[in-house]
Amino acid sequence: MTNEERKAALEAIIYAADEPATVEQLASALDEEKLVVQSSLDELVASYAVEERGIEVRAVAGGYKMYTKPQHHDVVRRFIKSLRPALRLTMPALETLAVIAYKQPVTAPEIGEIRSVNTSGVLKTLLDKRLITTAGRKEVIGRPILYKTSKEFLMRFGLSDLEELPSLKEFEALAREALGSDEGVAPIETSDESVLDTHTGAAPANGNSSEQVPTTVPGEVGDESKVTPENDAIDSDEHAHKTATAGE
Repeated sequence: MTNEERKAALEAIIYAADEPATVEQLASALDEEKLVVQSSLDELVASYAVEERGIEVRAVAGGYKMYTKPQHHDVVRRFIKSLRPALRLTMPALETLAVIAYKQPVTAPEIGEIRSVNTSGVLKTLLDKRLITTAGRKEVIGRPILYKTSKEFLMRFGLSDLEELPSLKEFEALAREALGSDEGVAPIETSDESVLDTHTGAAPANGNSSEQVPTTVPGEVGDESKVTPENDAIDSDEHAHKTATAGE
């Protein structure tokens, strides 16, 4: 197989894959050495990085996946919104997600202590959306379930791994961009999922208690490069995203 044939095959696999394709998976599929595949991957990534291309091949969540470029987010977002209604998450759900992201693995009682509310309903919502997953049980009395962010979370926020988590302020901006606009934030309802914390106490980032999980989200977007168009509707259905990127 020539290098050009290899790059074409890699491009086809990455496009067709629902999950980020790892180098190991790609090497196995092509029956090639990992170093050879990695070299071709690097060339493929570089070829998509030129200004004329509307999509890019990005290393994310331990593998490679196609995304539309940041400069085209607005037009792709409008197209996707025309296909389906955006998923609406409550602000308490976003706050709880931030607590888990920066304190993981963390138990429900620990999250409740930080936010001073019952989080059972919010946790169920985040589990249903596959943004978080369970991480075993904590070895304490009662052995409560531990929660952590999922691979889906990394994909939706365009992160390669948890070490790339932005500051809490940047996370606020990413969360706002993930919803598209204020319209994506669901109204507060009378339930344990939507009882908004009345203080600003929250999860510290990297053990620094001076940082707090936001109770409000600014309108400015921080790191646009980490935002993917499908973040506008946080769910597991990537069909609309595939449709948008295929048309570029």
